[in-house]
Amino acid sequence: MAENRTLAQVYRHFGEVDAAGTSPLYERVAVALSESEEALRAIEAAPARRRNPTVILAALQDLALAGRAPALAAACAAADGDAAAGAAIDTLLRMTDAVVAIAVRRQPQTLETGRCAVLYPAIAEAAARVGATAVGLIDVGGSAGLNVCVDRVGITYGNGQSLGDPSSPVQLSSSIVGGRGVPTRAVPEVVARVGVGPDPVDVTDAEDARWLRACLPPDQPEGLARLDAEMALAATAPPLLLRGDAVDVLPDAVARVPAGALPIVTTTWALSRLPLESRWRFLHRLDEASVGRAVAWVSAEGVGVAPAMPTLGDRRASGHSIIGLAVLGQSTLHAEAVGRCWSRGRLLAWLAGAGPERAR
Repeated sequence: MAENRTLAQVYRHFGEVDAAGTSPLYERVAVALSESEEALRAIEAAPARRRNPTVILAALQDLALAGRAPALAAACAAADGDAAAGAAIDTLLRMTDAVVAIAVRRQPQTLETGRCAVLYPAIAEAAARVGATAVGLIDVGGSAGLNVCVDRVGITYGNGQSLGDPSSPVQLSSSIVGGRGVPTRAVPEVVARVGVGPDPVDVTDAEDARWLRACLPPDQPEGLARLDAEMALAATAPPLLLRGDAVDVLPDAVARVPAGALPIVTTTWALSRLPLESRWRFLHRLDEASVGRAVAWVSAEGVGVAPAMPTLGDRRASGHSIIGLAVLGQSTLHAEAVGRCWSRGRLLAWLAGAGPERAR
């Protein structure tokens, strides 16, 4: 079948390119799935948008961590790629319905990123521009609560700069590209933390926490240990979770930020999941929420994904993302591209200083 061949190519590419060098276990499992017609037919039981390797492998790992696929769990614990490949195919064939159910319900979480390294200076910049001494953080799209804990992590940049809490159990790093460092101002007091999404992840819930672990390859012990530290930190100040369509729920989220504090909405590689019309509705909702108070929006999205954010003339799908900062209020919008980042924040080029790019 042509569709099978296409799916096979997707899984082989994931194994030989995406997983190669980072997860030998997933490299072997993905290639094995690409070579099994039975496994590919089982994957086709999922909706087309839920068949990608990131989702299916996480769903299989979720079953293993839940004790429902002991052979797969044992092979992963032993980092035995051949055994894991066989167990993954067996689990997929025996528990197709369970794998599909997880794949349909859950959103994959890309956790090994430098989100906070990007967000911290941009959030501090937004607060400084408005003169805010307190902020409420509203994360759209789901990041397991870590985005709204940005003030409680420690961040070290490749040029020697550091931001955040040097004593935090969560320490992150990011490389600086170009000669300009990030601003050194601190994020002001955070008085509200809100998470918004159709299936927001609650780190205090055992099943949600298990899903987050399932989204990381099991042969990355350092990444898993870092994730556990991040979840523990987020659990000490869990955000208020608002479930529903992010565009529709946004006004309620902004209203949860106390008067006198600046609501700062963050989106990190979340808007690309929405159709273009919904992205513009998102901006319209922000505009509505800013009636009577200033609202800021900090984004890290692919070039051209975030509506109204300048693209600096960069091409779409260029391999990097734009760090955008918008301040809305009194029927005005000031939007600026304050930086570029690569590898989801592991590399950062700070550009702010030229002034707003657009006003309406």
